[in-house]
Amino acid sequence: MFRRMILGVVAIAAVMGAAGTAAAQVSVNIGINVPAPPHLVVVPASPVMYAPAVEANYFFYGGQYYVFTNGGWYVAPRHNGPWVVVAPEFIPRPILAVPVRYYHAPPPEWRHWRREGPPQWAPAWGRRGDQGRDHREAVRDERREDRHEGREERGGHDDRGRGGHRGG
Repeated sequence: MFRRMILGVVAIAAVMGAAGTAAAQVSVNIGINVPAPPHLVVVPASPVMYAPAVEANYFFYGGQYYVFTNGGWYVAPRHNGPWVVVAPEFIPRPILAVPVRYYHAPPPEWRHWRREGPPQWAPAWGRRGDQGRDHREAVRDERREDRHEGREERGGHDDRGRGGHRGG
């Protein structure tokens, strides 16, 4: 699980430009060509927007573009890419909660699901199946863990900035 989280964080870092040239190495062609920013419409009662004129499951949330195709999620910083694969647990919860009716090309196995409700994500899509983790939340958790481990290596506590004086 830790390994998947690291891979997801690396993919997101590449998308956000933090990896510079690595973005070109991990981007994929998902067969969606959107030459100009598409018209986006708000999904009712949601912070997510979708593109009704795009022939794909194409969403916008938190300054990122998301596409669900061939059973996987892709994210990009711009409307036309570069697209990178995102591990299921890093898809923001609001995206996973978008009702089936807003998916332009839902997979065939979704045809019997309620169109007014969100897709019935498999357990791999989060701790309870319906809860993905926002990639920013995962990065914050990882940084917190790193800081905590650093304090333990220094003796379990950190007196910096607390007015204490260490020495003899």
